[in-house]
Amino acid sequence: MILIKDSVVVDGTGKPGQKLDILIKDDRIAAIGSFPNQKVDVVIDALGLTTTPGFIDVNTDSDHYLSLFTNPAQQDFLLQGVTTIIGGHCGSSLAPLIKGTLESIRKWGDTSQINVNWNTMAEFLKVLDSLKLGLNFGTLVGHSTIRRSLIGEDNRDLSFKELDVLRAVVRQALEDGALGISTGLGYNHGRNTSYSEIKLIAELAAAYNAVYATHLRNEREGVVDAVTETIAVAHETGARTLISHFRAITGNGEEFEDALRLIENAPSGTNIHFDGYPFDYSILPIYTLLPPWAQQGSMETMMKTLTEAGSEGEIIRTLPVFRAQDITIASAPGFDYLVGKTLTDFGRSQELTQKESLIKLMKMTKLRAVLFKRNIDLSLTVKALMSERSLIASNSPSLLGGKNVLENERAVKTFPTFLERAKEFNKSFEWAIKKVTSDAAILFNLQDRGIIKEGAIADLVVLSDNKAVHVFVGGKIVVQDGIAKDLFNGKVLRRV
Repeated sequence: MILIKDSVVVDGTGKPGQKLDILIKDDRIAAIGSFPNQKVDVVIDALGLTTTPGFIDVNTDSDHYLSLFTNPAQQDFLLQGVTTIIGGHCGSSLAPLIKGTLESIRKWGDTSQINVNWNTMAEFLKVLDSLKLGLNFGTLVGHSTIRRSLIGEDNRDLSFKELDVLRAVVRQALEDGALGISTGLGYNHGRNTSYSEIKLIAELAAAYNAVYATHLRNEREGVVDAVTETIAVAHETGARTLISHFRAITGNGEEFEDALRLIENAPSGTNIHFDGYPFDYSILPIYTLLPPWAQQGSMETMMKTLTEAGSEGEIIRTLPVFRAQDITIASAPGFDYLVGKTLTDFGRSQELTQKESLIKLMKMTKLRAVLFKRNIDLSLTVKALMSERSLIASNSPSLLGGKNVLENERAVKTFPTFLERAKEFNKSFEWAIKKVTSDAAILFNLQDRGIIKEGAIADLVVLSDNKAVHVFVGGKIVVQDGIAKDLFNGKVLRRV
């Protein structure tokens, strides 16, 4: 048994903290109170520290970047107090795979890194069970993953027969344990999805008491319409709905604030939330900077468009406006020496204009580069995170460090940064902890997580000034004195 002694316990419900002891037996919280004479195996002296439930990151990309396999420790998250992460967002998941391929995540990860030995969601989760994960992981099922398996690179409506197959595959994935279903309406393969198809998906989520999560159809000038559509889906279906990475795009602040007001004033009974992070940059697959007309078909099709005679001039002419100094190369497969350079640096070395340098980088990396783009109005985005409708997410993978990938502060600082910003807005510590623990657990129906109570799973964080000192996953100490241990005690979470 383990005793966390004399800390201020903030239980995740929003109630004021109390100085208490926590007794852990196996993977559960055995008792909470005062135990001066209790015989235990380990005593954690937490006087002057605060103990909270482990943080739940509701939108991560460790599945998209395949780091669940290449970096199963996921220490970036653990070291900031995250004990549970949710994947499968933006329409892309690692299962189910009707054709046995991971084509829907190629914009993020190198699919040649792993051996795909599953098809169904049940088989995928069983594969994860056999791995040793550093933290808990649950996944949504990706709408585009299924859609692309059905109709390939076409951007058309599904036939009635195809809709029946989609419905059956989603239903089976939910029965197999998926926590919900996601759409990526801002990406090429989800952009033209009809309202009726989205509603069908959300109805399935509602029927299984699961989550419907969506990457909005438009995050810029059309954000109000996109949010209006999502609210309508949530209201009409009753699905627990999450808008992914809702943030104020620079220059679009007025529309963002209008959209936020719509969410906060959604019709009574509408269960809608959004997630976000307190940073000013997006992580983008490079192809998303192509003009919309050139974002058609597969990566190979887009590359063909990019390299066709006469097309480059039209692409340059119709490229969206951007500032090269605000774009940093986060990864460039085959060209590691470019990682960390801005597009301005790259263009200067090549003696190219900023648009020409972007096109050259696209061609060099065959559209597989990933960029950090500073395109977020941070003050408006952080203000939105103080909404009762918000949840907190890194929207990031935990990656192994090295020369081939730029360090991403969202993977290591999202939660302590949010706690600091909440204090600046005069939000109580208890309010902020509730948002990153029990609020998230309730939305995803994670039983006995996100709360400190007798019988709950012992996923816990001991904090000092918002920084994780000790972290427990399933009753095991996985971070001690701020240092991650070589211990893997995470569980694969399934819908209940």
